[in-house]
Amino acid sequence: MSWRKDIDRVLLPQSVWQDVIAHCQRKVAGEFLPGESKVNRAFGILAGVQTGRELHVRIVLPVKKNARNQEPLKSFMDKMMEEHAVPSTTPMSKRGWITDPHEFRECLEHCTQNGLSIFGAYHIHVVPWEGDPLRDTPTRLDTLLVKDSKMFSFIISMVDIENPIIRAFYEGKIDQEVPIIIV
Repeated sequence: MSWRKDIDRVLLPQSVWQDVIAHCQRKVAGEFLPGESKVNRAFGILAGVQTGRELHVRIVLPVKKNARNQEPLKSFMDKMMEEHAVPSTTPMSKRGWITDPHEFRECLEHCTQNGLSIFGAYHIHVVPWEGDPLRDTPTRLDTLLVKDSKMFSFIISMVDIENPIIRAFYEGKIDQEVPIIIV
């Protein structure tokens, strides 16, 4: 399904948004759950139901395991980072989260059993860049990683940890943003 041409907005319940914020703040603070990758970045999945031209987020599924350093995913991400990532204060080897395939399958099964569709994944940006002080838009790498997925890339700016920003971009394309309404 091609969401973007059919979707005018994403409705995000305040309670789900608070869960996302709590996840992001906890990870940035370095507070990790048992079995969770010790990475100060938050990643997760947003899922729900489509009603007319709206996506209604029902759940957040924070992901715990980063498969970034497991082959063959490591080689793939190393190449993507080398070719497309913008230099940052975060070393390349610590950038480029990849959700563990087994964990993703569990999320997909949970959604299927509960009649929910996965709308896309979220990740955070925390380091301001010259020319991009808020970091609330997808990078070129973000866009390449979600290309042809028919999913949304949810970017959460945690540059100001007390005032996070969330934005949704179909397949990470800057010109295909869909407004998020927190309800």
